[in-house]
Amino acid sequence: MGDAPQSAPRYVNSPDGTRLAFWSSGAGPPLLLVHGSMSDHRRWRITEILGKHRTVHAMDRRGRGSSTDGPRWSPDREVEDVVAVVEALAEEAGRPVDLLGHSLGGYLSLRAASRTRNVRRLVLYEPAIVDHAQPAELLARMREALDAGRDEEVVELMMREVVRMPDEEIAHLRRLPSWPARVATAPTLPREESVALTVAPEEAAGVAAPTLLLLGGDSPGFLRDAVRWVADAVSDTTVVTLEGQQHVADQTDPEGFADIVLTYLLQ
Repeated sequence: MGDAPQSAPRYVNSPDGTRLAFWSSGAGPPLLLVHGSMSDHRRWRITEILGKHRTVHAMDRRGRGSSTDGPRWSPDREVEDVVAVVEALAEEAGRPVDLLGHSLGGYLSLRAASRTRNVRRLVLYEPAIVDHAQPAELLARMREALDAGRDEEVVELMMREVVRMPDEEIAHLRRLPSWPARVATAPTLPREESVALTVAPEEAAGVAAPTLLLLGGDSPGFLRDAVRWVADAVSDTTVVTLEGQQHVADQTDPEGFADIVLTYLLQ
């Protein structure tokens, strides 16, 4: 299974003028994929499978891939980005959009779904909800590596010390064609890790879309806590545990991951 197909991108403008690129493939009702940190739209290994039943739109978040960056970054601006793409796709299709977000993309998708009624079903794979910034010492090491041009080191620091990814998963990701795209995101990582990623309870309660929460059976505790929090805060949730997996099941078992997502979306 290859990464996302490299057809010509299309674009949507965010409220602050940021130009957001997305790629479309497949056929059927619309499904938007929102990637997390250390990636752009090329991270996805499930577009071909999902595209048998959905028109899959994979966006580049701001500052990554073919999307531009805004003058001032914040999580709120990125939430506005996801809402802008959802609204454009819903208008184009004449129907609400299914929305799948991973990690930080899951955090953004959760918040975006509270701001629009154009999300039909929501799938969140281990949304990165954390109540604190990363330690100043780790951020300093990331910036030092960036200044020295050691971008791969920044990505591996993120994987090992933030996501707590085991060495075998890192080795697996390094072998994939999307690895250079991951390394290219290194300049965006310190800013993402320098803020708390929180969701107000009333914001989560505003999510009307039925929501599937996916959790790796071997994932670290802070991701388990995030999934539990969303399950309690959002009114209509289903939790599925991916046994033997951690934070990148869509990479290590794309067929199994996509099957679970489609089973939920096709209900």
